[in-house]
Amino acid sequence: METNFAAKIQKLEPVREAVPDGSKLNATPEAISSLPADFVKRHGILPLRITEGALHLATSAPGNARVMDDVRLLTGLEVVEEEFPATDIADAINGRYQVTVERMIENLGGEKAANGDGKTLHDIEVMANEPTVVNLVNLIISTAIRERASDIHFVPFENSLQLRYRIDGLLQEKSPPPKPLYAAIVSRIKIMADMNIAERFMPQDGHIQIHHRGSRVDIRVGTLPTIYGESLVMRLLEKNSRVQTIEELGLDQQRAQLLMRLVGKPHGLFLATGPTGSGKTTTLYSILQSIYTPELKILTIEDPVEYELPGVAQIPVRPSRNFTFATGLRAILRQDPDIVMVGEIRDYETAEIGIRAALTGHQVFSTLHTNDSTGAVTRLIDMGVEPFLISSSLEGVVAQRLVRRICPHCREPVQVEPAMREQLAAISGRKIERGFFRGKGCEECHGTGYHGRIGMFELLPLSAELREMILQKRSNAELKLAAQKTMTTMHQDALDKAASGMTTAEEILRVSSGDVPE
Repeated sequence: METNFAAKIQKLEPVREAVPDGSKLNATPEAISSLPADFVKRHGILPLRITEGALHLATSAPGNARVMDDVRLLTGLEVVEEEFPATDIADAINGRYQVTVERMIENLGGEKAANGDGKTLHDIEVMANEPTVVNLVNLIISTAIRERASDIHFVPFENSLQLRYRIDGLLQEKSPPPKPLYAAIVSRIKIMADMNIAERFMPQDGHIQIHHRGSRVDIRVGTLPTIYGESLVMRLLEKNSRVQTIEELGLDQQRAQLLMRLVGKPHGLFLATGPTGSGKTTTLYSILQSIYTPELKILTIEDPVEYELPGVAQIPVRPSRNFTFATGLRAILRQDPDIVMVGEIRDYETAEIGIRAALTGHQVFSTLHTNDSTGAVTRLIDMGVEPFLISSSLEGVVAQRLVRRICPHCREPVQVEPAMREQLAAISGRKIERGFFRGKGCEECHGTGYHGRIGMFELLPLSAELREMILQKRSNAELKLAAQKTMTTMHQDALDKAASGMTTAEEILRVSSGDVPE
């Protein structure tokens, strides 16, 4: 009798299998569906697989008899416990059981969604505060943050709605909500951004601040009327994210040291150039972070302030109150600064004030929209700045573009077609005799083959020869030819990064397609 009872106890006791910490948690659909989501989340367990009538279960605290009894009752299966770190289990649960935008939209159903046509403003406002719409908007934003998106784009069309996230610089299309819900979604976002929900025929700007997993996220909201409703874009700025170092941005050690010598001078003008979205401001933030000491007073004026720098006083421009870069820069110079960063030189007035500040003992950093480093000189001259002021004040220029990084989890060597090699040779001025890599596409990069971005740079120090050429008003082509004697161009830098497996040949051509000489 006693022996039979002991045998029964042994049968009911769960088997435990030790698994090394950090092992990857793979769960089959059959196992996932065996337990309710709320039960799994509440107890921090994850069903992995079902084999031979037993459910293999990941847990960070094996031996909890009460939970195991509940699992047996819910599944009708024996339990095999496998020990994993709690953080790994939590991440896996979030990935397997979380409500996704796609699932929520599928549950809403296009046909069942309340039609927004002909609704009054009051009706739309009521809809905007419905839990379904509130949860959907929150889910769209949190999913974008989790997928590292920099922007969320909504564009309405006649019978449909387009939802896209900008990830690593490129837009990726996502499953959109039903079109009839769009008016309520826009109104909900406007309410969050403290915008006028009654105004639907004029552009508007707003601001949302949220906290997501311990980080503060600022969201810039912009609307624009189209023939089928308001187009809406949300830019996501994670305030708690760390500013990267110069080397992490993609500048090699030799040029990073040259850059630090240029920006370490007590006065002068230093410019970061490139097209919109090329990471110019991020580079300047990295420079300011690297040269900051308590003995220096650093002031910035920006539109908008994207990241907060410890020890740096940052000032946003307010065009609606006539507080522009020029007026702000004048005020800043009365604050006894050592270093000044101007978000962008847009006009002659800002350029002149900045250059004169650089000539009178201040270190001035700013950005310009030009295609290369020498183009900064001709751009300033086009604004009306005298060449002798540029020659006397400008210390250096860094020009840059951003290319996508190859995903390190699925990187592999690849052969490049001869035609592509010829294109690469044309933009770099070099014969291409090297191998390349690509990302095959995996779960980590969502099948894209890319994960994150890296800069391709050219760093131009102002030599005596270049200063003399500026005084002579030489053309940009002549300045570029003289600079390339000692400078690595950004396209040569990109080829070096491609050869070392950081990016692909296709990425270089994508961002440099307009730079092939005629």
